[in-house]
Amino acid sequence: MFDFTTQIRVRYADTDQMGFVYYGNYARYFEIGRVEALRSLGISYKALEEKGIMMPVLENYSKYIKPALYDNLLSIRVMIKEIPGTRIRFDYEITNEEGILIHLGYTVLVFILAENKRVISFPAYIKEAIEVFFDKTVK
Repeated sequence: MFDFTTQIRVRYADTDQMGFVYYGNYARYFEIGRVEALRSLGISYKALEEKGIMMPVLENYSKYIKPALYDNLLSIRVMIKEIPGTRIRFDYEITNEEGILIHLGYTVLVFILAENKRVISFPAYIKEAIEVFFDKTVK
C-alpha cells in the first residue's frame, strides 16, 4: 500500500458562516493531497499534461465526521490500497492537529488523452512508481 501525508492550514476563505470548512473544500483538500502524493513519487500533473495526458475525477466520496475550523492545521493522509488498472483510487483520511479523524473520503480517476478525450491504459512509468509499495507475494 502506498501511504503519504501532507498538511494544510485552514484559511478564513475556506470557512462558511458557521466557521466550519465549507463542504466543497474537502474535494480541493483531496486534490492537494493527491497532487503532493504523486509529486512524492516523482510524478507531476504538469508533466502529465505536457505529455497530453489528463486525469479527470470519475468518483468523489466524502464522509463528514467532525468540522474543521479556521486556522486548524489539517493532515491529509493519501493512500493507494490497490495497484491501479485502468482506474486509480485514492483514499483519504483528514485529521486535525489533535490527531482526531474529522473526514474520510476517496476519489477515483481515469487517464485520458487530451487530444481526443479517450480513456487510456494506466501509464507504465506511473504504475512502476506505485507497484513498489505492494507485496507481490500476497494475493
